[in-house]
Formats: sequence, C-alpha cells, structure tokens
Amino acid sequence: MDVLKEGPGPAEPFLAASELVETEWPLERPVTVTVVEDPDERTRVSHSAEGHRLTISRQAATSAMARELALHEFAHMHHHEQAHPSHTQSTEEAIYLALTGRTVEKRKLTHCYQIANHMKDIYADDLWLDVAPADKLVDFLEASLANSVADRPDGPQAWDLLTAGADPEITAVNAAFALGLVERHNLVGDDHRLYDLAHAAAADAPEVDFEHFRELFRSLAADPDESEYRKHLVDAAREYAGGTGPAAD
Repeated sequence: MDVLKEGPGPAEPFLAASELVETEWPLERPVTVTVVEDPDERTRVSHSAEGHRLTISRQAATSAMARELALHEFAHMHHHEQAHPSHTQSTEEAIYLALTGRTVEKRKLTHCYQIANHMKDIYADDLWLDVAPADKLVDFLEASLANSVADRPDGPQAWDLLTAGADPEITAVNAAFALGLVERHNLVGDDHRLYDLAHAAAADAPEVDFEHFRELFRSLAADPDESEYRKHLVDAAREYAGGTGPAAD
C-alpha cells in the first residue's frame, strides 16, 4: 500500500494506519496525504483513477486520534475502490426520490445529507474497527455528543462524525448514530455515559424517532445490494425530513 505525505507534520500516523490495513484490506491505488496549516481545514477525501487524496489539517494530523482518523478515511477509500453501494449511490438521487413533490425546510434538507454521511461512516467503521482498538473513538463520540447536548461548540472537529450545534433534531439523530455504532460493535456497556447523553438528546427532540434511527445505524446490512441501500437512504430522508405533499416512489 503506497502512502505519500505532503506538507508539515508527521507521517507516522498515516504509515501506521497503512500497516494495520495492509494485510486485511489493502488499497489498490496510491494515497497522497496533504497536510495543511489551516486549523479550520475540514478533513476530506477525493478519488481519481490515479489514486486517492486525503486533505487534513496539521492540527488533526498531530492529534491523539490521527491514526484512527487515517484508518477511517482509508476505509472510505477501500469502499470506493470496491464499489460498495454506500459509496456509489448518489445521495442527491436518493433525497430526490424521497422528497420530490414535498415542501421541506432547507435545514432539514441539509441534515439529510449528514444522515447519509453517517450511513457511509457506519460502513467505514465496520472495516477499521476490526484492525484497531475503539477506545479513542468511544471517547470522541462521548465528548462530541456532550458538546452537542450542552450546545458548547469547541472549535473545529477533525472527525466529522458528530457536529456540535444548536439544532436539537439533528443532534438527536447524531446521538442515535453514536449509540447505533457502539451497539453494532459491542463497544460499551449499558451503563456507559453515552446512553445518558443520547437519551437527553432524544428528549430534546421528541419529533424525531430516535429509536428508528438508532436501529437503522445498528442494523444496516454488511453487504447490501444497490436497491437495498438506496431504499434505506430514501426511507431515512423521508423519516427525518417529512414535509408536506406526496413523495415520489
């Protein structure tokens, strides 16, 4: 697995991550990691026939979770190479199928894209959690959800699994994602603080079917076909955004 780092900061987290996945699900195309000084740079991945590019801030690349973040992004790259439905299905198409003909608030439409990203993240995490400990991920989920529930944004997040903010509805879905993920992989016990935080988030947004989304994230099939995955995306958008008027089928 070929990894090239550009820019400031250590290469070690990315090389360590590549060593972990080399024997399990090595990438077929080379990876270029571009580290930038701007602390507000959001971690993102792009793909081409020649290879993959991971763009990440120096702050994130030197954080305690740098290796886990690299594993997460490498897993997205692997699913892209293998044409996994979660990474080939157009989110825009699914949302159109779900909501065309309905009147939907702009913020909820934006949140539908975040929910789709959570679904993609489930499949990325399915891969890397088999090759590395989950302790740092669990700590991140707990801290991120605590900030969201308390509405205390604490600077840019390197890993966009959860987003702190004032909107209680998407915070409830984010909480469902956190619980669904840890339950999917049996990462915490029933007495973990995540449960208290998630239930607080759900109570703040009674109009969101928290249990529906928790079960969705927990039980997504490991290897869905295109039709099955599209249906999950469409159903998730309809469940969350609602709106008025008939939806397309």
